[in-house]
Amino acid sequence: MFISYVVILCSAYEKSARWGLAGLSILCGYFAFNLTGIIVGALWGWFFGWFLFWLFEGRYRTRLHSYLTSGQVLWHFTFLFICGGVFTYLIAPIVVVLPLSFNAQDFFTFTPEMLQFDPMGYSLKHYMDFFYNNEWQRSFKNSLIIAPIATLISVTLGTLAAIGLSQSHVPFKRLITALLISPMIVPLIISATGMFFFYATVGNFLESSLGIDKNLVGYVKVILAHSVLGIPFVIITVTATLVGFDNSLTRASANMGAGPVKTFFKVQMPLIMPGVVAGGLFAFITSFDEVVVIMFVGSSKQKTLPWQMFIGLKEQISPTILAVATILVCMSIALLVTLELLRRRSERLRGLSPS
Repeated sequence: MFISYVVILCSAYEKSARWGLAGLSILCGYFAFNLTGIIVGALWGWFFGWFLFWLFEGRYRTRLHSYLTSGQVLWHFTFLFICGGVFTYLIAPIVVVLPLSFNAQDFFTFTPEMLQFDPMGYSLKHYMDFFYNNEWQRSFKNSLIIAPIATLISVTLGTLAAIGLSQSHVPFKRLITALLISPMIVPLIISATGMFFFYATVGNFLESSLGIDKNLVGYVKVILAHSVLGIPFVIITVTATLVGFDNSLTRASANMGAGPVKTFFKVQMPLIMPGVVAGGLFAFITSFDEVVVIMFVGSSKQKTLPWQMFIGLKEQISPTILAVATILVCMSIALLVTLELLRRRSERLRGLSPS
């Protein structure tokens, strides 16, 4: 309280007061926790100095409407605090994994060297193990084989289904839509059990009647199962894109002599492409991260990256899992950024302002 009072008295010299508070926090942190304390003290000093002047100078009302009452202002910032708490609750496990993936020891906890920011406590050996271990690389290659092919099938069938369901003359539209998106609603363990019996019969037919190699049949079963899981995402995203589609464009194309196929690729496809790509990205993520269905349908030959991670947690506690998790998080962030860019492009094409 005394420090806060002194800082507020120095409000005429705000910059100097905030630097002084940051320096005092750094000194206290250094004597208490060495290098870690310096970083924590610097961050705390900067935030505390900003917060004092933000509150004392009434800057919290700068971006708010002047007619708001004190209770409304209090609720506004309470709501922001709650949202920040929810965001922290969701993102904290991911943030913890990132530094742990650079741990020099084979532990799932922060070592004293890591907490002191000692360079000897950090290493890239878990990343090296991922890139040079045959088991990890084989599972990674399987994921890169299965996920793109399953995504291609999901995008093709899901787009055609969404376009068909967007037609006004289709009977039992709601029932058909519910059936097509049911794999996303039904618990995954139930879907996996049903797929096990169904694709076991399909696999026996392909092997015995057509003489296809058993390993290839295993890949076919997994790809088909993953495409079933990805189709609902494509249907939902493409259907949402078709809501703002102007059907007079297709009629104009037909009047000018273009057939249905040419109209689809020249008129419809360019306008619904953002929704198709977004659905494809969701289908890819679903296939790439899926572990339950493949354990029922596939074999050890089709072991994917999530399956290998599950084995690493169940049978041998391998810190390489943390490095793989970090790589997957970075891939997911890149895909989400791509989705946001596609969403904004779709809104611009439809004449809407990005929100």
